[in-house]
Amino acid sequence: MSTESYNNESILNEEIKEWQKKNRIDHMTYLPDMEVLHSDIQDRVIKAMESYDYDKYTEADVKSALAHENRSPEDFAALLSPAAMPFLEEMACMARKETRRYFGNSVNLFTPVYISNYCENFCIYCGFHCNNRISRAKLGEEDIEKEMRAIAKSGLKEVLILTGESRKMSDVKYIGEACKIARKYFKAVGLEVYPMNSDEYAHLHRCGADYVTVFQETYHTEKYETLHLAGHKRIFPYRFAAQERALKGGMRGVGIAALLGLDDFRKDAFATGMHAYLLQRKYPHAEISFSCPRLRPIINNNKINPMDVHEPQLLQVVTAYRLFMPFAGITVSTRECARVRDNLVNIAATKISAGVSTGIGGHADETEQKGDSQFEISDGRSVDAVMKDLLRLGMQPVMSDYLYV
Repeated sequence: MSTESYNNESILNEEIKEWQKKNRIDHMTYLPDMEVLHSDIQDRVIKAMESYDYDKYTEADVKSALAHENRSPEDFAALLSPAAMPFLEEMACMARKETRRYFGNSVNLFTPVYISNYCENFCIYCGFHCNNRISRAKLGEEDIEKEMRAIAKSGLKEVLILTGESRKMSDVKYIGEACKIARKYFKAVGLEVYPMNSDEYAHLHRCGADYVTVFQETYHTEKYETLHLAGHKRIFPYRFAAQERALKGGMRGVGIAALLGLDDFRKDAFATGMHAYLLQRKYPHAEISFSCPRLRPIINNNKINPMDVHEPQLLQVVTAYRLFMPFAGITVSTRECARVRDNLVNIAATKISAGVSTGIGGHADETEQKGDSQFEISDGRSVDAVMKDLLRLGMQPVMSDYLYV
């Protein structure tokens, strides 16, 4: 380790200690401005995860799970266990069959557009965290319009709006105006922003937003506390219930994910699946989708993979999601390289991003990137390149699968 790297790491450790002293709040207690739903889903998911002993499952359990047409949570648990690893090829073949059954050979395309990277949270694995020394920026309405116009020229009909988690710098009104602008150019508008109350989600839905994605990061509550040192994101139950509040606010769809590698990936994947399963049963009209992000290096910290998840494990998670909830969408982002993404869309994934920039601005020639990226991407292909590769695989790129009448 170089002297500079050692000094930077020492400074970060001291900052963490100071933040822990000054900003210690109970990570399981709602703050006064946070809406409480009194839902039982969190308790059921955490109880199921804590009792999940994946080492108890056997080859016979996996074979039994694969033999079932409709798979139970117990089957899902078996498919995520180490005992299922020798069955990956069979799982992949069955997952591909289920994907074709419910989605044909279509793959939805979209791109994320980051409009602000200001953040009030201290999450030690994220490039946007408030104590990271990065270039901060926020796009005004004129630049947002330029970004949307430039993305629309690529042929895309769906966009995902992202911000850092700062209510001060990216309030609900600001995000709402971005949704209104996006709606002029796109048939589907998604949001990946800080969790909100249901009335705020209702406002954003009226502004044009269709769905909301929230990463729980990890479902292990004690681990969650050690990773989220300050800010609203520290409050575990408020983040957990974000998807349910979004559905109550009128959103037609929600995305669910754990950030694989932060903790025991099998338990986190199992909790993610149970979260989606229980939401779907409670809100049968909702479009539920999975993301399966793995940790990526960030600015000023390239050692954030303490529990690395390799490609076979990623394939196991994705195929288990598909076999458990065959009708759910699965998104694969540019955290993964082109080869991995192409393999996954040929097996189980139904949605893929293209022409991606995780910095602030950069899609339009006249709006060069103004702020630093959240993480390093692995697949820098253009929209046209992704489309050509999908066609080469025998897949059908779809720009939009939803029409308002």
